[in-house]
Amino acid sequence: MSTSTEVQRDTRFFGHPRGLANLFGVEMWERFSYYGMLSILPFYLYYEIDRGGLALPKAPALGIVGAYGGLVYLATVVGSWVADRLLGSERTLFYSAALIMLGHISLAVLPGLAGLGVGLACVAIGSGGLKANATGIVGTLYAPDDERRDGGFTIFYMGINVGAFVGQILTGLVWGNENDHRFHLAFGLAAVGMAFGLIQYSLGRKNLPDKAGEVPNPLPASNRRLVVGGVVVVLALIVVLLLSGIVTAENLADVVIWTVGIISVIYFAVILSSRKLSGDERSRVYSFIPMFIASAAFFSLYQQIFTVLATYADTRLNRRIFGWEMPIPWVGSVGPVWVILFSPLFALLWTKLGSRQPSSPLKFVGSTIVMGVAFLLFLPFTGTGTNGTPLIAMVLILAVFTLGELGLSPVGLSLATKLAPEAFRTQMVALNFLSISFGTAMSGKLAQYYSPDHEGAYFGIVGGVAIVIGILLFAASPFIRRMMKGVH
Repeated sequence: MSTSTEVQRDTRFFGHPRGLANLFGVEMWERFSYYGMLSILPFYLYYEIDRGGLALPKAPALGIVGAYGGLVYLATVVGSWVADRLLGSERTLFYSAALIMLGHISLAVLPGLAGLGVGLACVAIGSGGLKANATGIVGTLYAPDDERRDGGFTIFYMGINVGAFVGQILTGLVWGNENDHRFHLAFGLAAVGMAFGLIQYSLGRKNLPDKAGEVPNPLPASNRRLVVGGVVVVLALIVVLLLSGIVTAENLADVVIWTVGIISVIYFAVILSSRKLSGDERSRVYSFIPMFIASAAFFSLYQQIFTVLATYADTRLNRRIFGWEMPIPWVGSVGPVWVILFSPLFALLWTKLGSRQPSSPLKFVGSTIVMGVAFLLFLPFTGTGTNGTPLIAMVLILAVFTLGELGLSPVGLSLATKLAPEAFRTQMVALNFLSISFGTAMSGKLAQYYSPDHEGAYFGIVGGVAIVIGILLFAASPFIRRMMKGVH
């Protein structure tokens, strides 16, 4: 590894540190595997058994997809804690990538609910560990006042979407279509993608700074038995809740929402009460609370790409182009295409504007309002019947989704690293992912209320609420900026 100063002066990757290329690559392959799997997961859950699925009712199946996505981001708490207290970010990332690969292998080779449970658990825990730590390490590549920072995070975010696009395209080809499906072969493709990611990451670890391997807040050896005991108790509790029927497919989204909400409150309280925080650091953590709420609201809409919009593509979208029908998973790949096209423009914009660019709160305001508008754009197509919505309409609406996404998601990653207290570097990133976890679980809960018969009310109410939240955040933004103590 290189020293942090050497890395921060590095400009070998399009004007950014060379280590960004390695992190770009591992995150790209992780997203290749994750979104490739996620693009067919709803159909695996609710398609009939003779079509290769598990024959679950559609509403609980969509709730499971949202809840699962929420659990992935919830697992960032575990991954960040392991990094900050036990292994450091760099090693935690490596082991998490290996666990993801094992999870996709389980989905590919183990049949039925057993393969689903083992595979999704491994992918969720591994993805949580990888995402929090990859993001945290990107933050170590730049000095706090480096104006390349938001641009670097936008490039990193483009890697996420390259993987998401290619993963969904290839998964759609391997899976086939709704009448000719090969679910387990497609899950196997995800495992191959993660194997490439592991190899690529291993070859480039030397380009990361020493700081990436540090354990910033080591856990005393005397407390390790207590932690192991706590892990055993939590796992036993989860098994009891599942076997007893207290947690079911029908209420899983609710359970995840409440769990994430409670953990988020506790997490903020623990960080804010720490004696290791200076006065300015504590004020910055307080400033992140309204940003957390806005992020959760944004992702409760955005992540419906894999719940409401998935079933919309299955039943309401006309996917035929000159007699050829687009595979359903390809619809989800439209968003990443827009991200790939727009990301360089956003990165260039933030870099060129430098200190003149909008503040992070104002970027959040714009993105939340844009996301609400995107849902309102579905209203002209209500009542058009089965397969009545033109494909071009979905393509353009997803472009609006992307404009909102690029103004908030990479900026939120960057902001979490800028506002993070020194003793809670990676765990502050985990708080950002907890907002995504809450929003993603909410996307599954909201999906249970969607019906083609009442979709006008659904899109109108959900979009309108997001716009109101954006307006309230705008009103509070001057106060938030003062609390950020010089962080832009």
